Amino acid sequence: MNAENNKTESVVKDESKEDHPDSEPDDAEEIDEQVGAEIGYVVIPEGDRATATDLDFEHSRIAKLENLENLPALERLRFRWNFIKVIENVSHLSSLQELELYDNQITKLENLSGLVNLKMLDVSHNRLRKIEGLESLSSLERLYLVSNKITKIENLENCPRLQMLELGDNKIRKIEKLDNLKQLQELYLGKNKIAKMEGMEELSNLRILSIQANRIREVNGLERLDSLEELYVADNGLTSLKGLEKNNLQTIEIANNKIADFSGLAHMSRLEEFWANHNLVEDFKEVDKLSANSSLLTVYLEHNPIQKDPQYRRKIKLALPSLTQIDSTLCK
Repeated sequence: MNAENNKTESVVKDESKEDHPDSEPDDAEEIDEQVGAEIGYVVIPEGDRATATDLDFEHSRIAKLENLENLPALERLRFRWNFIKVIENVSHLSSLQELELYDNQITKLENLSGLVNLKMLDVSHNRLRKIEGLESLSSLERLYLVSNKITKIENLENCPRLQMLELGDNKIRKIEKLDNLKQLQELYLGKNKIAKMEGMEELSNLRILSIQANRIREVNGLERLDSLEELYVADNGLTSLKGLEKNNLQTIEIANNKIADFSGLAHMSRLEEFWANHNLVEDFKEVDKLSANSSLLTVYLEHNPIQKDPQYRRKIKLALPSLTQIDSTLCK
């Protein structure tokens, strides 16, 4: 087995309640339903343990983290798409830099205290209700918690090196407790229940903010984000672009809102991409307002009332000669 970038095979065996008397009946029934009573086990050849740096158990029907002893060089460990319920038996892997537990059945972040060199943790698509158990992960740079049941942003103060935080598709209502994340560059909060842009004033290095599919009614709270380059705020309830007077963005996405007026963007000398499809723009005078953005290369304006005009593309190109793409079609 090649220890570098290998796909480690698991051994599949029959598992019964008699073999594991400590297992809960409902757990066993759930696993039996999904895998037909065939459970995968972590098996690593003894000859590879000393040198293995990358182990991948994707789609291996594994229900328990075990047999991970004596792996002194291990840096990346992947258990995507399995049936793991508990994070356990990994805390001794002090050399580990990346741990992927994407799409399992985990209900709690725990037993991670020994992973002092961990830089990336992915526990997306699980059953988490709380951010916790990260107290010792001071080296963490990327944290993925997509599609769980998390209701609050909390317990991140011991992760000061965090550069990317992905919390999309949860049940978060408020942006809060991010002040200690001075190095954060990317923040993803799409598909939550957030009604207000707030709690980001101290994120001086933030480059990307994605807050799509929430309950935002106006853009605010971004005045101090001098490093912000990309803003994604589609699928909200925006009616204007007020609040961006202090920002000089490269990309703005405001699709699926209720915006009819493009005022407030003229100062953005770096704007290259403007996605405003599915809004309420009725007059080409609004397109003319974008002519001050001399770096503009791409605009998406389809599914606005102006698209009904037979000269739709021609009028946009005349107003914005720098464009290389209108909607999904390149300019000739």
